[in-house]
Amino acid sequence: MKKWRSRVTTDGLDRAPHRAFMRAMGLDDAALAKPMIGVVSMKGEQTPCNMTHDFQVEAAKAGIAEAGGTPREFTTISVSDGISMNHEGMKFSLFSRELIADSIEAVVHGMAYDALIGFGGCDKTLPGVMMGMIRCNVPSIFIYGGSALPGSFEGRTLTVLDSYEAVGGFMTGEIDQVTLEAIERTCLPTIGACAGQFTANTMAMVSEAMGLTMPNVSMIPGVYAERAQATRQAGRLVMQMLERGGPLPRQIVTRKSLENGAAIVAATGGSTNAALHLPALANEAGIKFTIDDVGEVFACTPLIGNLRPGGKYTAKDVYDVGGAAVVIRALIESGHIDGTCLTISGKTIAEEYGSANAPDGEVIFHVGKPIMPDGGVAVLKGNLCPEGAVIKVAGLKNLVFEGTARVFEDEEGCVEAVRNRDYAAGDVLVIRNEGPVGGPGMREMLGVTALIYGQGMGEKVALITDGRFSGATRGMCIGYVSPESFVGGPLALVRDGDRIRIDARARRMDVLVHEQDLVERQRAWKPRPPRHRAGALAKYARLVGQAPGGAVTHAGAAEWPWFD
Repeated sequence: MKKWRSRVTTDGLDRAPHRAFMRAMGLDDAALAKPMIGVVSMKGEQTPCNMTHDFQVEAAKAGIAEAGGTPREFTTISVSDGISMNHEGMKFSLFSRELIADSIEAVVHGMAYDALIGFGGCDKTLPGVMMGMIRCNVPSIFIYGGSALPGSFEGRTLTVLDSYEAVGGFMTGEIDQVTLEAIERTCLPTIGACAGQFTANTMAMVSEAMGLTMPNVSMIPGVYAERAQATRQAGRLVMQMLERGGPLPRQIVTRKSLENGAAIVAATGGSTNAALHLPALANEAGIKFTIDDVGEVFACTPLIGNLRPGGKYTAKDVYDVGGAAVVIRALIESGHIDGTCLTISGKTIAEEYGSANAPDGEVIFHVGKPIMPDGGVAVLKGNLCPEGAVIKVAGLKNLVFEGTARVFEDEEGCVEAVRNRDYAAGDVLVIRNEGPVGGPGMREMLGVTALIYGQGMGEKVALITDGRFSGATRGMCIGYVSPESFVGGPLALVRDGDRIRIDARARRMDVLVHEQDLVERQRAWKPRPPRHRAGALAKYARLVGQAPGGAVTHAGAAEWPWFD
């Protein structure tokens, strides 16, 4: 019998107590003799995004059992970005990514499981699970739980973003209370993750472009029975991977595959959060791949996905025209994705996706006739963000903005001003002290950006922050400003009335203040006291790094004995 990792818990005289615990769970001699395969998900009631996991987990377990393994189900945490938005709870969203990866490491190594299937749903759960897979480096398959179906109201296709923006529309009198309530009730008609090309669907496509998941599964809607077929197949495949010894996650995650992940983000106008998550995945593999590297790929990849929020269509529409495979094949043929990279099947990306549908020209454009020639997301540099900042340019009418700074020391101050409509066209709203250390936790700010857009001010003002934006954010919004203000970054030096120029075309953002004045402000700057002195966020603030490296909390490429 092959020496599986799990034998350290089942074999030998002194493992009688271990076996007793397993027998108490209903395992018999035959089950104890098989490889132990972890199946992790976020089944629970925190968010609709993860409520599709239940039937898919059962299918994956059935596939494992059919192929000769013993499935061992466990769960990890999830913080709903939607429900934690625009209040203190959002500080736990990015932090939850680290908790998920840590918890998977703890269980896989603590229980000595031989392989892993990991499910993700809500935004941070996807990178969190993939980080855990790469860290443990056992044969692993990632599965996205799938998106919700889009809603419909008065002939319009809706996503949850419409509900956020409708609040702003109600404030300005553009829509009435009845319409606002109707949008609230119809925008999210099923369980599943947000239907637009927000963070969940973006990172789901990244998992495909990087070869970490089942081919062309990511865009299947979360409520479709077809998902059970795919996850059952995944259960069988992970057993084949275990038998042949791979490919392992760190064989799949290479610099080229990370560039492939960045390319599909740019090509689909995906979430700016990917610029944070790709370096974090790289860190787990021991690869230095920063926001600068992501930006280089963004700058040379055409935008071909006509997807919300910058475009018109949803994940369901991508599924209907052939899935993420359509985008991947097009980018392989144009040279924007390296088709030689390995996938979980042992085949290359080109072999897995070579027979996909051609772009339909409406949901997915042809590379030769792109929506934009240089990607839907851009990394900016300048004296306000010497280590980088990120903007989603997909859907923007103007790529240049110059205005007057209105400075807020936290998100709440800006939200209050926007709610009261205490701002004007030409303002640059600056929200600082919301970075990974200063927040702590780098809050997403869809609440305030959607209010601005709903009030009809989407491109009449700009918003800059060292916090994050949701994948659903649109408008002249620049986040992830680094270094963050809390550690003395240039954003801490901005004052009310300063002129700020944003040129997304030139990929620059600068405060138009004389250099000597900035030097004097830097000398006068004093750090603020931490907002949390105890608890999980205090621990996180002491460990977390800056955005360009992925806001990670440990040095990558963790090692663990293999029990050979």
